[in-house]
Amino acid sequence: MHQLNLYRSIWQHLASNALLLCSLILPTAAMAQATDYPNKPIRFIVAFPAGSATDQAARLVAHQITKATGQSIVVDNRGGANGFIASEAVAKAQADGYTVLLTTGTTHAANPALFKKLPYDPVKDFAPVTSLSNNAFVLVVASNFPANSVADLAKLAKASPGKYSFASGNAPSRIGGEMFKMMAGVDLLHVPYKGAPQALTDILGGQVSMMWADLRTGMPMVQSGKLKALAVTGQKRLALAPNIPTMIEQGYPDYLLANWVGMYLPAKAPADIVNKLNALAHAAVKADQAGHESTGGEIQLLSPVDFARLQANDTAMWARVTKAAGMEPE
Repeated sequence: MHQLNLYRSIWQHLASNALLLCSLILPTAAMAQATDYPNKPIRFIVAFPAGSATDQAARLVAHQITKATGQSIVVDNRGGANGFIASEAVAKAQADGYTVLLTTGTTHAANPALFKKLPYDPVKDFAPVTSLSNNAFVLVVASNFPANSVADLAKLAKASPGKYSFASGNAPSRIGGEMFKMMAGVDLLHVPYKGAPQALTDILGGQVSMMWADLRTGMPMVQSGKLKALAVTGQKRLALAPNIPTMIEQGYPDYLLANWVGMYLPAKAPADIVNKLNALAHAAVKADQAGHESTGGEIQLLSPVDFARLQANDTAMWARVTKAAGMEPE
């Protein structure tokens, strides 16, 4: 019996030491997870097509993170369906920090107001990482379009209800047209596209009349003379194009339209990985600030908590705007 008790005592001592050892090892392993991240290639799933504002931002950030870490980043464009495809893919991905969603307020703030049902939950399915920039829009028409101001455009549209159309490549660009219809009291036909590049091509070809385009894709075509800009949608004129007046200046004091670009991980991503990616993204943007500002976007780097707050505020704002415009969820 004495020998049995001795064995039991030794076993309990060993078990106790094993538990203590585990308690020391596990935090160290968790710490190593963030310290070593990234230790393999990362996939950036972009919610909009190649050439879009989101795509350009993703590639700029990817390039700098690769330079800083030595790990390659695959940019995977999955445009279409208002960002549903990309968002759903990331929501279902492994939450290890190696599948990242690059998207805009379209998928995570505007879509809940535009659609009755989404294949993902913008809040429950994602861990916010950071916003990268906040971008106004530019109202563009073909260079030969018979209007040189918003007043000219409103006059044409009122004279021929339903004749003119506006393209949209994402939810905010659609809201841009809907807001103008409501504020100017005109009838325009909405023509949706998978992304801005295709829509702008059709404006050049005369298939669509106008578009509220994001600056990254719209302004280069304006600067080259292929398109004509009638207005920008921010509070002030752009430093890169000071000759383009705002919608506010042209008689629409309540007309403000902007859209942020941001990064998300799947919902269960470890907090230390979220914070490490946040730091890498911020450093990447700062390393190429000129690139991110080249087409008028305003850099906007936020903590995960502040980014989540921005998303919540914008979700409420889009709900108000769509309701005021009389838009029924699809």
